[in-house]
Amino acid sequence: MTFRVVIPARYASTRLPGKPLVELAGKPMIRRVVAQARQSAANSVVVATDDERVQAAVHGFGGDVQMTSPSHASGSDRVMEVVQARRWQDDEIVVNVQGDEPLVPPAVIDQVASALASGAHGCGVATLCEPLRAGSELRDPNVVKVAVAADGRALYFSRAPLPWSRQGFAGGIPDALPGDLWRRHIGIYAYRVAALREFVAWPPGRLEQAESLEQLRLLENGGGIVVRDAVAPVPGGVDTAADVERVRALLRAAPA
Repeated sequence: MTFRVVIPARYASTRLPGKPLVELAGKPMIRRVVAQARQSAANSVVVATDDERVQAAVHGFGGDVQMTSPSHASGSDRVMEVVQARRWQDDEIVVNVQGDEPLVPPAVIDQVASALASGAHGCGVATLCEPLRAGSELRDPNVVKVAVAADGRALYFSRAPLPWSRQGFAGGIPDALPGDLWRRHIGIYAYRVAALREFVAWPPGRLEQAESLEQLRLLENGGGIVVRDAVAPVPGGVDTAADVERVRALLRAAPA
């Protein structure tokens, strides 16, 4: 199996401006994301950015970077620009690793690429999830939930509590969820280039716009997404100043 990693890194984050360059235990965040990706089995790791400051930082630690348009609506569009610029072939696998995931385990990068390479159900896209145990996370609209079919394909993604237990939630969502029915979506994707090309050409759908979840565009258009439980825990990404402090604390506590 061969695959490539592209890391979209937009500078002008609304909640955390300059996010790719935020310092995390002595290194900019984008450097930590690249370091994790380089530990995977990827043939190449490319940062896709719209800002020369990010470009300079990546060049500074010897990374590969592609300048992309500042007008892209999503990371997938930014990944597609890299694919086109480098003329990657339709059957190649590209893994989109979020630029705000400095603790993403290399094993899950390999896993999502392998899930797609297996050719399961003829899907051109694969992603990951992990069990949800806390009722507070099920209630949180910032935690994206996924319902998965028996054969491992995505049925639906939502910010709402999904699925709803008619019996178990009669008195409200409990603090500890019973059983293993609930899954948190992990925002890492593997694409066949042909599937990514088709995906970005579709206009945003009604469900996508309602939930603000671009993966719903694929489901709305009849596409399939393979979903696997992650082989390792995936710490949350960095979206806010509180997230920055959380990750700094984790890095300080990590073995040298």
